[in-house]
Amino acid sequence: MWREILKGDWRAIVDKVFRDGISLQDVMDAISKEMGAPNWLSERAQANTGLINFKETLEALEEYKFEKEEGGYTLRKEPIGVIGMITPWNWPMNQITTKVSAAIATGCTMVLKPSEISPYCSMLLAEVMHDAGVPKGVFNLVNGYGPIVGAALSEHEKVDMMSFTGSTRAGIAVAQASAKNVKRVSQELGGKSANIILDDANVEKAVAAGVSHCFLNSGQSCNAPTRMLVSEANYDLAISVAKEVAEKTIVGDPKDENTRIGPISNKTQYEKILRLIQIGIDEGASLVTGGVERPDGLEKGYYVKPTVFADVTNDMTIAKEEIFGPVICLIKYSSEEEAIKIANDTEYGLAGYVQGEVSHATEVARQIRAGQITINGGNRENAAPFGGYKMSGNGREHGRIGLEEFLETKAIIAPL
Repeated sequence: MWREILKGDWRAIVDKVFRDGISLQDVMDAISKEMGAPNWLSERAQANTGLINFKETLEALEEYKFEKEEGGYTLRKEPIGVIGMITPWNWPMNQITTKVSAAIATGCTMVLKPSEISPYCSMLLAEVMHDAGVPKGVFNLVNGYGPIVGAALSEHEKVDMMSFTGSTRAGIAVAQASAKNVKRVSQELGGKSANIILDDANVEKAVAAGVSHCFLNSGQSCNAPTRMLVSEANYDLAISVAKEVAEKTIVGDPKDENTRIGPISNKTQYEKILRLIQIGIDEGASLVTGGVERPDGLEKGYYVKPTVFADVTNDMTIAKEEIFGPVICLIKYSSEEEAIKIANDTEYGLAGYVQGEVSHATEVARQIRAGQITINGGNRENAAPFGGYKMSGNGREHGRIGLEEFLETKAIIAPL
């Protein structure tokens, strides 16, 4: 049946989404209401990533060879089977469609458990799948709490693989539960990404862009450039620029067109951010701007001031732990070698950033142990594999390599 899905229903899904399916406005409204993203972000990034992921996966599928001759044998790729999927609350449509599009493209069936904090995008997608005529049993949606439903999926003997995006702590729990059945586990976990500003960069522009990127989505992105590494020569300038950007960043109601960042998604995360900001102060980092007080004029809601810390050393808690909020740490380096060492001195390895002359920045990028490195802001390459080293997980999503996560490899060797 999976070949028929690839040839027929897959294209019907894409056509439905692009032509006359659930409107983008429906998705935008759901994202803004369930996790607080400003309307502009829901429109330009959050909702659109769902459509982009379907399109990008279709392009990879049309060129992919499921069977080919290689040497003296036939190399065959086959669907792994039933995929259990657990997705996070911070980029709900993006994370869901990345997994779902690749799974159905490779002929797998799936059981999706979205975050209980942001479940509505998955319900909208279920309507699209149903209206597109996807056969019953291919796409399955269950809602519930991670420790209950997620654990049941991970332990289930008829689930062949778990694809998980979320915290490192939860990812470890999924891997441990999955080990009982020796099922494959693909994980995209936490990050503490370094952003190295080289001396041959346009420092003011690079710092401003890096701070804005860190604050995007209220800082609730696993690949956010939360550690900004700047040389001694440019450190004071970086502090000044970062302070200015942070204090011009408008925090407020997601429905207000002037709002740059909305509230934190939930109470637990809000309290964690404030706790870590206070720890940063207590450990001796210099609070340049921001802090634990509410933004002016916002007496209710989980709003956090855009916060900049200077005089941060890499052994401080705020430099080591994923804060997942609008908080950036400025770290000083004395040499390029030290900058690379600091960038790699973390248990995470999801993403990295380098700003500077392109060939120079590329050479530095090659030395950073992380799954995706962006130079000077890069270009949006949707098919580029995304995933981490070390405690940031294993496996990759997007494009051809993302398809192969859901495929088994078979060698057929025939007599000459």
